[in-house]
This record gives sequence, C-alpha cells and structure tokens, in this order.
Amino acid sequence: MRAERIFGAMFWLYLMVFAAYLFAPLIIMGAASFNESRFPTVIPWQGTTTEWFAAMWADAAMWQSLWTSVLVAFCVVVIVVPVGTAAALVLTSLHARARSFAYAVMVSPLLTPGVVIGISTLILWRQMGVGGGVFLIVLAQSTFIICYVMLMVMARLQRFDRTQEEAALGLGASRVMVFRRVTLPFLRPALIASAGLAVLQSIENYNTTLFVRGFETPLTVFIATKVRTGLTPAVNALALIIIVATVIGAIAYEVARRRRAA
Repeated sequence: MRAERIFGAMFWLYLMVFAAYLFAPLIIMGAASFNESRFPTVIPWQGTTTEWFAAMWADAAMWQSLWTSVLVAFCVVVIVVPVGTAAALVLTSLHARARSFAYAVMVSPLLTPGVVIGISTLILWRQMGVGGGVFLIVLAQSTFIICYVMLMVMARLQRFDRTQEEAALGLGASRVMVFRRVTLPFLRPALIASAGLAVLQSIENYNTTLFVRGFETPLTVFIATKVRTGLTPAVNALALIIIVATVIGAIAYEVARRRRAA
C-alpha cells in the first residue's frame, strides 16, 4: 500500500512538472502582452495595459505576414493531402520488399535538414527562371509535409478491412465509387488530422521558408526580423489571440464530437 502511494505521488508530481513545462512558457508569453514594458517580459512588471493589442491591430506589416502564412498553409494543404493520401494508398498496395524501398525514399525528406531543402529548391527552380516567392515556399514546404500526411493515412489504413472494398466490387460498384463511398469515409479522420498538422507545420516553418521566400515575409520570418530589429509585446498579443482561438476551436470540436457520439 505504501509503495502504491509513493508511486501515485510521484506520478502526480511528474504530471504537474510536465504540465508546467508545457504551459508555463505560454502563460508567461500571454502575460507579457499585458505588461507596459516595451520589451516582451513579465519581470519587472511595469503596469497592466492593453495598448499592445491596439499596436497589433495597427501593425499592417504583421497582418500582411500573417496573411502570407495563411495563404501558403492553404496551398500546402491543397497539395499535400491528396498527394500524401495517394502515396499511402500506393505503399499499402505494394509487396513487402518494394514497400520497404519505396517507404525509405518517400520518408527521406523528413530526415533532410530544412536548410538543405530550401537551398536545393531555390537552386533548382532558379535554373528554370523561377525566383523566390509564395510558389517556391509552397513547393519547398510540401516536400516534407507530404511525409506527415502519408504516415498518418498509412496508420489509418492499417486498421482498414479490405473485404469491404471486395464486397462493394462484388456488388457491382466501380473503383471510383468504392473509393468515394467506402475508403474515403474511413480515411476522413486521418485526412482532417493530417490537414491540421500540415497547417501547423507550414505556419511554424522557418528554416526552409527563409531561403525560398524571395520578397515575401511570412509570419515566422517577420517575427525573426523583429527579434533582430526590436521585438515588442504586440507579437505576444497576436500569439495570445491565436492560442485562445485554437483552444476554443479544440473545445468546440470535442463538444461536437461527444454530441454526435451520444
């Protein structure tokens, strides 16, 4: 009994430390957006203010960079979800030996440093007369984000019962109808999750984006530039709004999911 109590206490202690490790930086970052200090910090606390939210709304360059990141993320999702899904379907249909080789090739972009992907993409397309910009950012990011989609769809396909497709084909359905009515609904949770992951990976990417951005300034590059030239808590205010919106969206999705399950 004593050993169980000690184990339980250690477990809760670990859980509290882990939660603090995850959420303490976010709490400090959010609190800094209410500090009057022109530098994003909570120590010393110089007074409570909301002026940095007003500064955020008035910062046209910040909103332009956010719009660029959102546009890039949307284009990346449009590319990586269908291509990653197709790659997963092809891999699961191959024989074991061919699957191992193809899997190693397709996953290799995940093992390649982002700097290498960015530089190689820029060099390749410059030979074709295409300079840096949104187009190259989308292509460079899609190179490795496709791998995440492929892995998530493959994990979902491991639980798929192929006899459902065979039964549909036996009843006279075409291959397209089987994919649309049987396979696609089964993959929908993985597709939604992979699309969300692709958006996050795209918006937070810096190493690859830096080399192919041309004259465009996505949000991560904008923040990095602000760090060198003078960062203000207006960036913290934007981050706080994004975090709150994400939490509200997650709660709304969970509530809707539980209502459907009930």
